[in-house]
Amino acid sequence: MEDQVCKHLQAVKKLKHAKENVCEECIKTHSRWVHLRTCQECGVTLCCDSSPNQHASKHANAAGHPVVISSEPGERWLWCYVDEEMAEY
Repeated sequence: MEDQVCKHLQAVKKLKHAKENVCEECIKTHSRWVHLRTCQECGVTLCCDSSPNQHASKHANAAGHPVVISSEPGERWLWCYVDEEMAEY
């Protein structure tokens, strides 16, 4: 196992947390979500890949924002979509 985390995870200096515990895109379309993730580039909170619409990963790909944190209570981790790496905080 490597000791270094990817450059995208290393670039996160201050965590952005969810302003509200909702997927901003699912609210617009009256959809449901399973878990929430908050983009560490722009701060938008969107649904995870277990959710029907997978808004967080779609946002990461479209906007080029690779890192999210879990917005679930009690979870303290970051995920990089580009390098498929996780780090705890």
